[in-house]
Amino acid sequence: MTPYLDYHALAPELVLTGAIVVVIVADLIFQERLSWRTSNIAGVGVLAALIPVLTLAADGGNREMFGGTYVVDNYALVLKALFLVVGYVTILMSSDYIDRGDYYRGEYYFLILSALLGMLVMTSARDLLTIFVALEALSIPTYMLAGWRKHDVRSNEASLKYYLIGVLSTAVMLYGMSIVFGVTGSIRIEGIQEYLATNTAPLLLLVAIFFTLVGFAFKVSAVPFHFWAPDTYEGAPTPVTAFLSVASKAGGFVGLMNLIFFGFLGQPDAWQPVIWSLAAASMTVGNLIALRQTNIVRMLAYSSIAQGGFMLVPFAVAGDAPHAASNSLEAIIIYLVIYAAMNLGAFAVVMAVAQRTRSAEIESYSGLFQYAPGLTLLMTIFPFSLAGIPPLGGWFAKFVIFRSVLDAGTPVAVTLGVVAAVNSVIALYYYAGIAQLMWFRKPLSDDVTPVRIPAPLGISIGLTGLAVVVIGVYPQLVARLGELATFAS
Repeated sequence: MTPYLDYHALAPELVLTGAIVVVIVADLIFQERLSWRTSNIAGVGVLAALIPVLTLAADGGNREMFGGTYVVDNYALVLKALFLVVGYVTILMSSDYIDRGDYYRGEYYFLILSALLGMLVMTSARDLLTIFVALEALSIPTYMLAGWRKHDVRSNEASLKYYLIGVLSTAVMLYGMSIVFGVTGSIRIEGIQEYLATNTAPLLLLVAIFFTLVGFAFKVSAVPFHFWAPDTYEGAPTPVTAFLSVASKAGGFVGLMNLIFFGFLGQPDAWQPVIWSLAAASMTVGNLIALRQTNIVRMLAYSSIAQGGFMLVPFAVAGDAPHAASNSLEAIIIYLVIYAAMNLGAFAVVMAVAQRTRSAEIESYSGLFQYAPGLTLLMTIFPFSLAGIPPLGGWFAKFVIFRSVLDAGTPVAVTLGVVAAVNSVIALYYYAGIAQLMWFRKPLSDDVTPVRIPAPLGISIGLTGLAVVVIGVYPQLVARLGELATFAS
């Protein structure tokens, strides 16, 4: 029997696949001096893939294929748009950086687009097999991207560590999925949900769910599965680090959302204590270790671990009340959108400053205001937004997190909310430390000539900065996206 294919629903993936093919061919045809065109083709391909996302959103309705295992609804479309925008900003950040280094340019953009394709598939996946394939499709390219500085020992170490730990966690996750299938008799998430609604879960199934969650805990760098992240973030090229900290992490969260909200929700005892522990540990460990960092990239790496802990908070309270699940799902999606703008912007500024200082040490930001006032302002906006300071976008991200905790209303949920509140204060301390260096210290060098920023990097900084400010002042924009995605689910 020929499967039903809705080509309009598959258009974002098909367009992105076409862009991947064109990038490969262009890299073979163009001479070295014209190789910059691969970045242009990649950027145009990502923007082109956004067009069917918008037309599908305008058309409305849910589209299902392959027996309901691949669904395109508002939930999927919001996340597809997020991934494509993040991919485009990453390409902007990469353009000048990759051209200046000793890198294979065509392969770089091929891998970025391939990882994005896996993320698009993840948003629509509604069975264990498709989720696994999507996770591998987004993971394998990032293993290679982490080691893209081939002549740098730290980059090689970063890639190897990321790969080995990633393979181990994937094996554990796949083992858990196989047991889930064996017990429930279904790889479809809807079938698993129906089984849990009508049967008492045996102990073996609870263990299997735990193993399945472990793989995604690695992907979102949740403590204690985080130890690959700081070294990988520091060793990888900075645009790749930004991509890993935002897009790759978001891909892991989407997989978790698909499994928990559409599959395991009816058995909260199997996953809720695990997620609660991961959230509390990630926030606390990430922030406390970030306090001691002297390298800006490692500090942002531990900050990313802590931010992942904040995003796990709504998961941990999703099963506490009948209405808690929809509020939690909405909170996670809103946080992902705002976090993407904040973190990408912070890494873009780090790239711009590093071109001048040739250093990633936090001390190198001393006196930045005297020769780069614009970058200083932006590098104040992004960390303060990550800390949740109004009127920047991060305040609304923190607001929806605490709202989900209060909506759940249980003592366990409130306790986690207190942990999140304390960690918000801790995070503000080291974020404010960067601002203090930039605004009130003298420069380490007497050279105070203005910083030159390449146009694509400047555009990425401007776009993310504008998004953070606009969302902070008018949060209804992103709140509406969360409502649409939640309504669809």
